[in-house]
Amino acid sequence: MSGRAPRALLFDLDGTLYRQPPLRLRMAVELLASPLRGPRAALRAARGVSVFRRTREELRGETGGLERLQYARAAERAGVDAAQLEEWVREWIHERPLRHLRRLRAAGLVELLDALAARGVRAGIFSDYPAHAKLDALGVGGRFDPVLCATDREIDAFKPDPRGFLRACDLWGLAPAEVLYVGDRADVDAAGARRAGMPCVLVGGSPTLPAVGDDSTHVFAVRSLAEIVDAIDRDRE
Repeated sequence: MSGRAPRALLFDLDGTLYRQPPLRLRMAVELLASPLRGPRAALRAARGVSVFRRTREELRGETGGLERLQYARAAERAGVDAAQLEEWVREWIHERPLRHLRRLRAAGLVELLDALAARGVRAGIFSDYPAHAKLDALGVGGRFDPVLCATDREIDAFKPDPRGFLRACDLWGLAPAEVLYVGDRADVDAAGARRAGMPCVLVGGSPTLPAVGDDSTHVFAVRSLAEIVDAIDRDRE
């Protein structure tokens, strides 16, 4: 990184603070092996969860009533009752993964948070999914403030809409240029941060962005969370 050291770091959660591919694999195995009244019911649940995830991706760019709309639209596409879909999502996206998260926690996360606290750099979360239970499961509950979700009433917009990024800045009383967003997806995290006027670092990723203007100089890539503190310290020198 280059330029002034940030006064706060705003983190994505899924795929950034824990390893997401192995978690999804474990959930798929558990779901298909679960006693959901037989393999046909398990496949219906798996399809419902998959349709829900795809629908959420398609809702990027829409705003207003997303908490309800994500279930209603996905249930219609999956051909199931919205209440049934919400139950599957609660179990297989929000609850069952929790027991796996500590083992899949990103290397260097606790050390990074300790280093930020020692330097007086604040840490927050802005995620497309609810984050409090996952942070507790990761063993870092209470170490982020604020903890924001895209479906919060004050935001109601998925990334890359800039509202969630700017909401964090408002709560901190900081300008976007004073905050560094830490994510893993160029098309969502980096693009959203750029729309908010916020620098971004992609963990384990590439700084290549979709064609939205030609300024990608404030997007950086690191191999792991451990590299972020070194980069911040270099900017302080």
